[in-house]
Amino acid sequence: MSLRLPKFVLFDLDGTLLDSLPGIEFSVRAAFSACGLPLLHDDLREMIGPPIRTILSEAGDIADENSLDRLEQAFRVNHDSEGWRKTVCFPDAGRVLQNMHELGHQLFVLSNKPRHISVKILENEGILKLFSAVVTRDSRSPAYSGKEEMIRTLMAERSISSSNCLMVGDTLEDAKAAAIAGVQFAWMTYGYGTVVETPSIPVAWRLDGLSEFLTMMEPVCD
Repeated sequence: MSLRLPKFVLFDLDGTLLDSLPGIEFSVRAAFSACGLPLLHDDLREMIGPPIRTILSEAGDIADENSLDRLEQAFRVNHDSEGWRKTVCFPDAGRVLQNMHELGHQLFVLSNKPRHISVKILENEGILKLFSAVVTRDSRSPAYSGKEEMIRTLMAERSISSSNCLMVGDTLEDAKAAAIAGVQFAWMTYGYGTVVETPSIPVAWRLDGLSEFLTMMEPVCD
């Protein structure tokens, strides 16, 4: 694969760098049990990506806001104490990120996960220091509306040109955000989502594993 990696690389977390499904499923089950509500969809793999409130709503076919408030609170309590520990990096993540960093690429995280949990997991996996910034919905007040706004704000604040930027993710949300922001998108096919390329949602690269980035790397020249 003779593709050159841009200087600025933006990473989604769940399904891209982190195998967070075991921890999320564990805490979702605990939340439904604690609230005495039926969990109607036990396999959450295809639901991972959006904010947890959306996942909880889909998992139990629940629209009632009060019930979702209770579920979200129960999920946060469990995930902050136990569930997050079941989240680990996908194979080769540390090695690939370290190589990118050493070659001069600037790395960023863009995630729907709460900031405190994102930072805790990245620190526990020993890769937090490799990122120039971790941007989450709750990184600021008012919260970001979504990843498109995160990308646009990051590009403006860091003077990043769209031609020298890549968004790496596994879901249609990631692909749409990249397309609207005008940056290239790399779809990590091993993740939790499905991305169908269209003229308005282009996919620059399809990668089956993080190690495939190793063939694209060369020293960054400013």
